[in-house]
Amino acid sequence: LEPGIPAGKNSPMPQKKFHVLVGVTGSVAALKLPLLIEELLKIPGLEVKVVTTERAKHFYNAQEIPVTLYGDEDEWQLWKGRSDPVLHIELRRWADLMVVAPLDANTLAKVANGICDNLLTCVIRAWDLSKPLLFCPAMNTAMWEHPITAQQVEQLKGFGYLEIPCVVKKLVCGDEGQ
Repeated sequence: LEPGIPAGKNSPMPQKKFHVLVGVTGSVAALKLPLLIEELLKIPGLEVKVVTTERAKHFYNAQEIPVTLYGDEDEWQLWKGRSDPVLHIELRRWADLMVVAPLDANTLAKVANGICDNLLTCVIRAWDLSKPLLFCPAMNTAMWEHPITAQQVEQLKGFGYLEIPCVVKKLVCGDEGQ
């Protein structure tokens, strides 16, 4: 018996779910969002929500995402007046961990420079740095190899974010590379 639990209570205490917030951006790798969510949901005790950019919506079918999916329009529909909740702050508070997968070149540049012009970049800008934020860069090899990309990745790592490195593979465009 656990201390403080009366005898005869055999039901375990409900455990707090671990909250994972997935950010998805406009890289063709966003095609894999349904698979990512499916795999995350196999982990017991996880609760998952998704924040998408408008460009990411081009690459997946929202009907295939079995969790709450937030976009820019949700930020503005939720807030009507001074005492209303602010979605990017509510999501920041809810999440125990954030993973941005894929992180396209455009959003990488925005985050590295502090630009927060959509729901996802606002959540990242408001992120509690005591919690992990993982980012998975995904772009064409030519974009990856541009010198500014390495600087921007280092900038994010300097904020304390954790990089999930690129892999070498055949890209959708037919090129082979990172």
